Amino acid sequence: MSLVSMLRKSCNKTLFTTPSHGKSLCLLHKFYQWYLHDISEVYAFNPQEELEQSQKRAAKIYNTKSTHYLTNGSTSGIIASVLTCCKKGDKILVWNNAHQCHKNASILAGAEIIEYALDYNSDWGIYESIKACQVEELIKKHNPNAIIITSPTYEGIVSDIKTISEICKNNNVKLIVDEAHGALYPFSDNLPQSAIPFADFTVQSLHKTAGGINSTALLHCNCELNPVNMLNMINTTSPSYPMLATIEANINYLNSKKGKKAIEELIQNIKNIRKKLTNFEFYGDDITKILIKKQGLTGFELSEVLYEKFNIEDERTNEKSTMLLTGLGTTEKKLTRLLKLKKI
Repeated sequence: MSLVSMLRKSCNKTLFTTPSHGKSLCLLHKFYQWYLHDISEVYAFNPQEELEQSQKRAAKIYNTKSTHYLTNGSTSGIIASVLTCCKKGDKILVWNNAHQCHKNASILAGAEIIEYALDYNSDWGIYESIKACQVEELIKKHNPNAIIITSPTYEGIVSDIKTISEICKNNNVKLIVDEAHGALYPFSDNLPQSAIPFADFTVQSLHKTAGGINSTALLHCNCELNPVNMLNMINTTSPSYPMLATIEANINYLNSKKGKKAIEELIQNIKNIRKKLTNFEFYGDDITKILIKKQGLTGFELSEVLYEKFNIEDERTNEKSTMLLTGLGTTEKKLTRLLKLKKI
């Protein structure tokens, strides 16, 4: 039985259990359906067993040793991965401009943090990928137990994880990839290759680009280590089963013909828009991250123009460029609004 089916069946039960709202008290009526399916571990059902089976089905889809549903964002996946790979005194390589959870996870593990820097692209105001040769040099110099790599970066810059993985394996270094912004990658040949087949641990945020609700994410494991104990240590013992069910549904949609078609349509729609916006420059490895700049305007000035004149809010801006984030849910109609920018 799927998580979704289990929650539907739970509607027929009278529950004197947690949560106390009992599916009858709805503090915000617009979320009535959410309350209706919000259950805990009750006798009538075994949500934990259904969750485990659902995650096993997900592992088959992603071809992993294990895939774990996260309701506390990619942050929890990064923390669990580091705690699984490192113990007190171990060395871990962390990008000096990485998401704060990378360092937080290392601190929790008691690991010695060795920071590394990436090349800065001054033309676009962003950091480039980490090169395989750089990883090899860092490993030879510091002899770490693990390394965390952000790929893609926020702006869609992707590292050669396949080659980096070979280097890490040859040196017995665990590779953790923060692929939070790459949840669509396993389902399209027209997007960068996912780190999942190569990294020991890969973390993806479904809510960033794959249409998931906020804070839903995945932790993929493709090594002999098992992160379950660490996930149990940092996660709540009262998970939201409606949230977990949305993860299951999200994965099934991504893996369906309809979902894959939607991804390809998104990519094609963005290509069409890029062809027409000839007054802008574009950059990046991931087409779904629309990184643009306009001659004569700083990134901040462009961001202000987008917001004040066209009612468009960007995801991220720096001195040189502006990034518009897209994903499942970004319709052709929504993208067409960008054609107004030809007037800039």
